[in-house]
Amino acid sequence: MRVGLICVGRLKSGPEREIYHRYSDRISGFRRLGLDGLALKEIDECKASSAQTRKLREAEDILAQLPQDAALAVFDERGSAADSLAFANFIGKERDSGRKALWCVIGGSEGLDPMLRARAQAVFSFGAMTLPHQLVRILAAEQIYRAMTILYGHPYHRGGE
Repeated sequence: MRVGLICVGRLKSGPEREIYHRYSDRISGFRRLGLDGLALKEIDECKASSAQTRKLREAEDILAQLPQDAALAVFDERGSAADSLAFANFIGKERDSGRKALWCVIGGSEGLDPMLRARAQAVFSFGAMTLPHQLVRILAAEQIYRAMTILYGHPYHRGGE
């Protein structure tokens, strides 16, 4: 199953980009799990004057990038704050169901349009705090990597043990 991130906004050069790529590179080593790397698609932020229009246009751009049969997970402040094991189980369940792809979405500064949350198989939150887009991308990549190590039985994840 192909795993990917669709992000509104572009990550500029700097330490955040380096950390993101560190996890992306680590993820590429887990192909033997039936999980294929970490693809990245960046969507330009919409410049419309209203927040509602920006969210709607960004959602349309995201959906245009999403393969029809792909599973969708979104990171949104209204989502559930699942632990790493639950996130890994979600990825494993989607893989085991025969899905060809799982795409995770990080919205823009206004958040996500409700239609994306409705289309998603899961809505996850990194907590109630507002976080910069660059850090959310790193957190998402790290949690995808952690999920893969959990599914593989690798000792990287030590939570609750």
